[in-house]
Amino acid sequence: MSDTSKVKKGVKVKLDISDKIIRSIGYFVAGFYAIACVIPFLLIVGTSFSSEAVVRISGVSLIPKDFTTYAYSLIFQGGTVWGSYIVTIVMTVLGTSLGLSIIAMTGYALQRKDFPFRNGISFYIYFTSLFSAGLAPYYLLMTQTYHLKDSYLAVFLPLLMTPWLIILMKNFVKDIPHEITESGKIDGAGDMKVFVSLILPMLKPALATIGLFLAIGYWNEWYQSSLFLSSRVKYRPLQYNLYEVINKVQMLQNSVAGSHVILQNMPTETLKMATAVVSTGPIIFLYPFVQKYFISGITVGAVKG
Repeated sequence: MSDTSKVKKGVKVKLDISDKIIRSIGYFVAGFYAIACVIPFLLIVGTSFSSEAVVRISGVSLIPKDFTTYAYSLIFQGGTVWGSYIVTIVMTVLGTSLGLSIIAMTGYALQRKDFPFRNGISFYIYFTSLFSAGLAPYYLLMTQTYHLKDSYLAVFLPLLMTPWLIILMKNFVKDIPHEITESGKIDGAGDMKVFVSLILPMLKPALATIGLFLAIGYWNEWYQSSLFLSSRVKYRPLQYNLYEVINKVQMLQNSVAGSHVILQNMPTETLKMATAVVSTGPIIFLYPFVQKYFISGITVGAVKG
């Protein structure tokens, strides 16, 4: 029996002084960076529950001063924000699920050695990421050709898949040996059976990584909404709805300022902070569920051994 086999589980490896110093420095840097990332968000939360007058005098703070929920009540007033939440959640769930399916199948097909014209199609997808026709042709295409003005599809479809995500998925699939596909073919499985049963289980890190990108893209979407969704659409995506709330408050403040009327309690800074909490809070809870796959996904192929 070798000496290594005699090592019992649970025995701690004794570290020398240099290892302890390096670990201490690493823990300090990682802890400091984590605190630096968390503090700004806590400042936003604390300020959002403070009164506007206190914020103008004292500035932002971690602990709310003169606690009030007026900024939040102003955001949720009218009930349109709840409808915007539903629209955004539905778009995020459907867009992420459908986008992942299309991107995964596309990346897998483009990496198949027996797929004809795969290099030409890959170049075409990459070429579209380099050039754009511009805003005017794009707007005319969506409104005049596809007739998607005031349609949720005008927001949903452009975010469904992007060339960069397809290329990223293709690189993930590249690390899967082609012999796995050939073994499935030998056993009599079809292309879809091979993809679902053999390829997809090996793509969990890739699916988590690209799925997170898709979900964040749908959740933070506001630009397409500003182009194609007019006021005739009652419930618009959350980010654009909150953007309009801030604009309306600022417009009201500017109009009364021109009339020499001072509104000291009209929230502007606290409204911005509350908007940030409302818009980013829910998506933050998604990251812990995909963190393990996300970290392994972005490091796939970085170390070979």
